[in-house]
Amino acid sequence: MKHNNITNKHIGLSVNASLVKQGILRDVEKNAAKRTVAHQLHRYMKEQNLNKSEMAKHMNITRSALDRLLDPENVALSFKTLVKVAEATEKRLHIEFVS
Repeated sequence: MKHNNITNKHIGLSVNASLVKQGILRDVEKNAAKRTVAHQLHRYMKEQNLNKSEMAKHMNITRSALDRLLDPENVALSFKTLVKVAEATEKRLHIEFVS
């Protein structure tokens, strides 16, 4: 098989470069971050055998606020809420800016 003059049409941009080119990288990153927080909170609730009402009380937030937090489609997430999640789950909050 001769490979030196053949180009592979499937090799090209990295995923990030493709998302930048499409203009959606920031949205994808926000969605991924929110889904991660929601997933970790769900996992903690399951491990601790807490229902939503108990978790909301533990975090000192309303049940509807917890529902919004657990909704992976709702990307609104404040620093204050992240701190509450970290405190309620007894985890450290690590935020990092990268280029």
